Parts: sequence; structure tokens; C-alpha cells
Amino acid sequence: MSDISQARLTPTTRAGSRKVFIKTYGCQMNVYDSQRMGDALANGGYVATETMEDADLILLNTCHIREKAAEKIYSELGRIRDMKAERALEGRDMRVAVAGCVAQAEGEEIIARAPVVDLVIGPQTYHRLPEALARVDKGERVIETDYAVEDKFEHLPRAAKKDIRARGVTAFLTVQEGCDKFCTFCVVPYTRGAEVSRPFAQILDEARQLAEAGVREVTLLGQNVNAWHGKDPTGKSIGLGGLLFALAEIPGLKRLRYTTSHPRDMDDALIAAHRDLPALMPYLHLPVQSGSDAILKAMNRRHSAADYLRLIDRIRTARSDIALSGDFIVGFPGESEADFEATMQLVSDVDYASAFSFKYSARPGTPGAALSDHVSEAVKSERLARLQALLRRQQQAFSESLVGQSLSVLIEKPGRRPGQIVGRSPYLQPVVMRQGVGAIGDIVTVEIANSVANSLIAEGAMHLEPTGMVA
Repeated sequence: MSDISQARLTPTTRAGSRKVFIKTYGCQMNVYDSQRMGDALANGGYVATETMEDADLILLNTCHIREKAAEKIYSELGRIRDMKAERALEGRDMRVAVAGCVAQAEGEEIIARAPVVDLVIGPQTYHRLPEALARVDKGERVIETDYAVEDKFEHLPRAAKKDIRARGVTAFLTVQEGCDKFCTFCVVPYTRGAEVSRPFAQILDEARQLAEAGVREVTLLGQNVNAWHGKDPTGKSIGLGGLLFALAEIPGLKRLRYTTSHPRDMDDALIAAHRDLPALMPYLHLPVQSGSDAILKAMNRRHSAADYLRLIDRIRTARSDIALSGDFIVGFPGESEADFEATMQLVSDVDYASAFSFKYSARPGTPGAALSDHVSEAVKSERLARLQALLRRQQQAFSESLVGQSLSVLIEKPGRRPGQIVGRSPYLQPVVMRQGVGAIGDIVTVEIANSVANSLIAEGAMHLEPTGMVA
């Protein structure tokens, strides 16, 4: 989950406006954060540009999860430094801001190492972005990485309906931030802080706004999204399962997903939601990281492989057609061949539809970095290749099992080739269809004719559900 993308903001052409280019690194939550920062900047007079060289403000929204994440940012800043110098020779200013988790973790160092940077702002304070930039305009170099006392979501402006619509018929919605689990390999508790749940009413208000703008599918986000808890309008305490049922009542909102989950927070009510809620898609990303109890203990996961497998059985009993996705770390310090084989056995037992797998890389400041008995890169690479070969076989087998079946598909965008449109299956796979089976935003039922690479190929539409799009 380490894609790099430009934030999907809506370019406009207001005369005299300053232009912003946002580059997003990392997870879906960073994509959501970039969109909200774009909304805040639009409220302050900035408009989006798709070209970095044209920007008056370049904002890098960073991720600290993967190896050498910070060094990649410094490399990008070197290129931006040259660009900024060229702009200065033309008598034009360019501001540079670094946001996100690298900003939170290394704010002072970024300011010291990269004079090109005018502003460093953390993920808990980006609602202060316009005010921070006003200080930059006065000649300050600003660091905003203190954890905000106020609720940042309350201080962010509402996105314009046209901007929401321009981003597409699917949307992310952050409902929970931070982590209290302190897995020994992970920097999230140090960059995102303690677990915090957004209020129930605030989430529903944003979801209604998305639906009114034409969004058909919402993915709820959180570092530990299934740790979300709150109170419904009657004052009753509820968890993520209860929240999902409330969201499913919003007119126009037809599909719900959530990510990323922790096995310890998968409670009875959430499993019941998978059983009873048609809008909740039958696809669950539930990371386990390892199949070895010794490694799980060293990782401070606080569950065993058997605990995880029993949980999978309960979920599949509730929803027999559910597809599972996971995360795996190979070569954690102390991992023996027997430990790795335990992971391979767990993968075989679960039979994943998709998964993410990585070699362990020590993150500075985490307990894992101080452990002894690190695994060599050569061994990590060999084990990762074996694991990924197994996961690819499982993913291919799952996709091939769908050939001949009828699936509900949400049409999202035009295809790469003329005459094609593309949507998503309930299991998140791209589905390529012929143009004319429906419009963007429609949910159609199609028969899957073929499985190729990471996509499904569909026959014609068998059923069309009215779009409900708002003009």
C-alpha cells in the first residue's frame, strides 16, 4: 500500500489565484488527507494544478511506513530546490511544504537539512494549513507538528459538491486515527498518535455530503478502523458495526468498505454486520503479519496464529462468500526457517484472494530496530519470493473462480481502450466492460467471461440499478 499519486483536486482557472500541486505518498488515509488539505487550500484561494513546475505551492504528503521513506522525500526536495531556484531567477516565488508522517517524525531535521522547505506540517494539524502559510508569507519557516487539542475535522471546510463529484463515485472517509497497539515494527503510534474516533454525527454528516454529490461507495479509513467507537443519537455506545448500519441508511450510498483492521478489534457486532448488511462488501483486509507465534509475540501483536484462524472461521461462517486480504512481513528479527514455514502454512490454510507482503525494514525509533538476530537481506528476499509466489497462485485461483459468475459492478471510469468502461467488483477487482452497459455511477450485474492479470473481463449487463447521481 505504498502508491504515490497526485491528489485528485479539481483544477480551476480563477484569475489571480495561486496554484498548488499536491503529491501523495502511501496509504488511502494520505489520499483522504490530501483531498482535505486541498479543500482547506481552496478555501484560502489556491487552485489545483497538475503540473509541479506551474505551482506556487508544492505540498508533499509523506508516508513513513516503508524503508528509506525519508530519503526518498529528500531526493524529491533536491529536484524541487532546483525548480524553486529557477523560479526565483524569474522573479517568482514558490512555496514548499512537507506534510504527513515523515513531517511528523522528522520535522526539525527536514527544516535543518532542506532549506528549500518553508513549512512542515503534521497529519494532526493540517487544518491549520492556511494560517501556517500566511506565516510563511511573512517570512517565517514554520513547523506545525504538535498534536492539536482541537478536533481538526471540525475546523476543515466542507468540500464543494463539484469537487467531490470530480473525484469520482467512490470516496474515502477517515473515521478513526492513531494506534494504541504498538507493534514493534510500526511507526504509526509515534507519527499518528493515540487512537481517536471521530464523532458519529460528524461522520454521518460527511457521508451524507458525499452521497448528495453522487458518491456511491465509501471506504471508511483508520489506522485501526475497527477500533472505532462512539455513541448513536440515543446515547447508546456502538462500534464500527453499528456505524456501518447507520451509514447504510443514507440514500444513494450503496456500497461500504473499511480498512485497515486489527484482529483484536474484530468484535461480534462487526462480524454480524458482514452477515446482515448487504451494503457491506464481502471483502475484508485483515492483516496477520506472520503465522509464527514466536514472531507474533516479538511483534507484540497479542494474538496467536490459532486465534487468527478461529476468527477467520467465524467470519466465513457469517459470510460464506467473503474474500480475504492480508499483510505479511518476511524476515522479522529472529525469524527462523520454521517460523517462515508457519507463515506459509497459515497462508495455505486461509487461502487469500489478495495480500500485501514485504521484507522487514527497521524503522528508526521502533522497538524492532533494537532487536538482535536480524535476518540477512538474501534470506529475506528468498523467503519473500516464495511467499509471493504462493499468494499469486491464490489470487489467480480466486479470480479464475469468478469466471462464469454474475457479479455486481460499480462503474467508475472510462477504460484504457475505446469502447471500454471499468468498474469494481465487490472484491475490489477492476472489471472491464463494453461501453453502453451503463453510465459512471451505475451498478450493473454482469457475467464474468475471463480473468486476465489483475482484472476481470465481463460480458454484457444483465441488470442495471438506477444511478441516483445528483445533477
